Amino acid sequence: MPAAQSQSAGAAISPTRADDFAGWYQEVVRAAELATMAHVRGCMVIRPWGYRMWELMQAELDRQIRARRHSNVYFPLFIPLSYIQSEASHVDGFAKEMAVVTHHRLENVNGVLVPAAPLEEPLVVRPTSETIFGRSMSEWIHSYRDLPMRLNQWCNVVRWEMRPRVFLRTTEFLWQEGHTAHESEAGAMADTLDAHEMYRAFAEDFLAIPSVPGEKSASERFPGAAATYTIEAMMQDGRALQAGTSHYLGQNFARAVEIGFLDRANERQYAHTTSFGISTRLIGAVIMTHGDDDGLVLPPAVAPSQVVIVPILRGASSEAVLAYAQEVAAALTGPGGIDPDRVLVETSEQRATDLRWSYIKKGVPVIVEVGPRDLAGRTVSYRVRLDHRTLRTAGFGDALDAMTGALREVHGGLLRQARTRLREGIHAGITTLAEMEQFFRDRRGFVLGAWCGEPDCEALLKPLAVSIRCLPQHLEAPGGTCIVDGRPRRFSALFGQSY
Repeated sequence: MPAAQSQSAGAAISPTRADDFAGWYQEVVRAAELATMAHVRGCMVIRPWGYRMWELMQAELDRQIRARRHSNVYFPLFIPLSYIQSEASHVDGFAKEMAVVTHHRLENVNGVLVPAAPLEEPLVVRPTSETIFGRSMSEWIHSYRDLPMRLNQWCNVVRWEMRPRVFLRTTEFLWQEGHTAHESEAGAMADTLDAHEMYRAFAEDFLAIPSVPGEKSASERFPGAAATYTIEAMMQDGRALQAGTSHYLGQNFARAVEIGFLDRANERQYAHTTSFGISTRLIGAVIMTHGDDDGLVLPPAVAPSQVVIVPILRGASSEAVLAYAQEVAAALTGPGGIDPDRVLVETSEQRATDLRWSYIKKGVPVIVEVGPRDLAGRTVSYRVRLDHRTLRTAGFGDALDAMTGALREVHGGLLRQARTRLREGIHAGITTLAEMEQFFRDRRGFVLGAWCGEPDCEALLKPLAVSIRCLPQHLEAPGGTCIVDGRPRRFSALFGQSY
């Protein structure tokens, strides 16, 4: 049986999610041509389809960040080790993940290239940029009139991951990092919470990924932060994925790097600083939230091609069918229509069934198939990725309304599915550590429970490979005693196993 026919009878991706979720994820990445692991340990090569997804995310978030009056900048990849050391809790938090440059210049010694000249001071390859941003802010900020200062950077960072997984944890990855300095704690907290809400809304409105927003516990905070806020998304296997974080840094970094200013009373004060960021990990979140056993499923906003038109070419009618496909594309991309860059007419000589399946695996929201019958009847046949085995038909004059309606249908359907999964995956009936251990041994999901807030209590979770994902903003746990150690409750907490 031809490959395309066997695929239409069953799942296109092997293994399936139920059989091996981790294996399924890797196969979706491969089949959708998103990325490959590089020839450098722990690094990845992002292929055109995956990189276009990142560009679309970047463009929308950059628009929102600039609307919040942040200015884009670029800082060096290398950070002097002394800058990192100036903030003790920061260096402790990243020490095991840092890559360090100690030499420059290579020399050929008997045919072997060896490092030749030690640097006067080692350079850390950027794991994050609070310290180097802070050094420049300390030079640029002199008065309260210079505040707030809001800067943003799109760049790469390096963290030496022990167990890399493409998009989720790689040694080098791409991200956005915002850094701000403020006159007061209130101003800094307002920006921190604004970034927190921006990420929550972006994930839901753009990526169709709902989340649980909340504050991190003290042990889970960003190194050196006074408070960290997170959005925690649930993947289809029930594990948590931290999808975006924002941090109120207090005056810790400002004191370490001397970000001082003269206040309104002409007295010297230290600035209150923040940082916030998301990364290419969001591509992994899209895969694991929406993918199915036939491959990637993309929300329209992040789909490199929202509509792909596949002409069915047969003999003498081929030229006319191809011309009709171009006519359909023109109708879809006219004034008030779909972005022309997001509508693709496929001109490959591959069989139409093979092309269709390749775009199903890539998650294209709508696949249009036009053949001799469509040409004769001036119709448009199309498949919606949520139910791609059903072929729908619209008249040529109704094609734009049909396609735009289908795109809304895909986003809405994906969001409903993910919301249902998240809602049903949060369990609030667990009251003891033993019950929680049994829960995570038998199944996956989140546990919502009362928590005492004590660090020694949180440490009891490590043998279970469970952590407090956040102290949720809008969820209230039942019970008056901590489900971990029985002490009086102080917080509602969301417990889970994570990526």
